[in-house]
Amino acid sequence: MSLNYIKNFYEGCLRPPTVIGQFHTLFFGSVRTFFLGVLGFAVYGNEALHFSCDPDKREINLYCYNQFRPITPQVFWALQLVTVLVPGAVFHLYAACKNIDQEEILQRPMSTVFYIISVLLRIILEVLAFWLQRHLFGFVVDPIYMCDASALAKIFNISKCMVPEHFEKTIFLSAMYTFTIITILLCIAEIFEILFRRLGYLNQPVT
Repeated sequence: MSLNYIKNFYEGCLRPPTVIGQFHTLFFGSVRTFFLGVLGFAVYGNEALHFSCDPDKREINLYCYNQFRPITPQVFWALQLVTVLVPGAVFHLYAACKNIDQEEILQRPMSTVFYIISVLLRIILEVLAFWLQRHLFGFVVDPIYMCDASALAKIFNISKCMVPEHFEKTIFLSAMYTFTIITILLCIAEIFEILFRRLGYLNQPVT
């Protein structure tokens, strides 16, 4: 019986009950993850090694880089991907435990409500991630970062640091913002699809 739960959970995560949800899974799981895993590593992989300040000393470079990057973008976006997956995974675990097939989810009022709640939670998490990304990284990466190094060395109050490949990082940031907006729009469209399909079920003649 436990194997059946695992099978239903696996199929639910890969094949949501809506067409837009299935497209969202493909877009989210394939394109976004591939973009982050491959191109994200190429753009941000060696950033700390090439981040240099004036004066070019190791302790100054490390201190200012930690100030410039409180959290590395790869870690932030990986946490975003995992966090956004949680509501859907919890719902499909619930459906698997209740032995609800994917075809029956939108036919049951209670499971439909729970599924809509999971989609709304995904929207909230994506909006929160968008706000955090804007707060942490902004929209444009400047080529020069002015670091306050007074706590490290009293001689150097402000240290001027060079940000490597700042233009590529700006493009990558714009792409990640775009992905977030697309997934939010897909989630909103999925809610409308659920509502339309529910109205279709309710309007079906009783035989």
